[in-house]
Amino acid sequence: MKKYNFNAGPSMLPREVIENTAKQILDFNGSGLSIMEISHRAKDFQPVVDEAQALIKELLDIPEGYSVIFLGGGASLQFTQIPANFLIKKAGYLNTGAWAKKALKEAKLFGEVVEVASSADKNYTYMPHGFEIPTDLDYLHITTNNTIYGTELREDIDSPVPLIADMSSDIMSRPVDVSKYTAIFAGAQKNMAMAGVTVIIVKDDMLDKAPRELPTMLNYRTHVDKGSMFNTPPVVPIYSLMETMRWVKAQGGVKEMDRRAKERAEILYGEIDRNKLFHGTVVEADRSLMNICFVMNEDYKELEKPFLDFAIERGMVGIKGHRSVGGFRASCYNAQTLEGVNALVKAMKEFEAQH
Repeated sequence: MKKYNFNAGPSMLPREVIENTAKQILDFNGSGLSIMEISHRAKDFQPVVDEAQALIKELLDIPEGYSVIFLGGGASLQFTQIPANFLIKKAGYLNTGAWAKKALKEAKLFGEVVEVASSADKNYTYMPHGFEIPTDLDYLHITTNNTIYGTELREDIDSPVPLIADMSSDIMSRPVDVSKYTAIFAGAQKNMAMAGVTVIIVKDDMLDKAPRELPTMLNYRTHVDKGSMFNTPPVVPIYSLMETMRWVKAQGGVKEMDRRAKERAEILYGEIDRNKLFHGTVVEADRSLMNICFVMNEDYKELEKPFLDFAIERGMVGIKGHRSVGGFRASCYNAQTLEGVNALVKAMKEFEAQH
């Protein structure tokens, strides 16, 4: 039986990325060694880092004056590294979900933090709009997509202060005006690579302004100057990142990823809205195209577990909703196919017909 992967992360990758990475695990560039066992300073590996960086810059149309670096530690480390490097007196955070809340908590270790806006009052079922950004902030931190609650901000906001974004779960799914940001970071295990590498895009002239002596590993300057090679980087995840960026480019770039995301979401949200058994959990205007969350209507609550079993029997993987929301979550990152979405819609229709 064919499996359809809707996991929220680590998530599905294009099949050719998996196959090409697997080949290099067995024999890297005909060297007779696995990419898992070569030195990160081997002459054959530096071109992998260079190409991955170049492709990210090309695909996101990153202007001059920005560096792309690859680190470990996931986005969670960036919750600390961002304020360590950029918080001088006061920072602002949008509280739009679990990850934004964790980032805000870490920032308080480095200085004053203000909650510029929040959607916690309605269990993060919407994205704040029309909020006022204080002009005395060192930066404003936003989370563009919320994997748990299924909300997304698919536009680059105008900010009077430096803007920093956690784009872990929607980077490469749409064009981004990078010039509006001081830094963008993303755990790669959604749209960019296998788990294990974090991508940071940082504006060079904003570095070296922290009013504190930084540990060497926490200082972005360390990694910019050493080209992500200050310490051993996550070699295999960087290779899979390069392969995924090749795939995105070959498919037509981020504009095509954006088109596909909208097409998938239109089909699935359309069925959620039509089907008498289900309803979406998020304000329609703020619905995520990456993480589509829905629950059983109140009259059919007892059918939640039966539907989950029904869908699993038909090859759906990872559609159980997060415990904070319940119900179901279909994650539709770049590698998700129309076939997968249509298979889930078919299962929803069949289950409706039975009940």
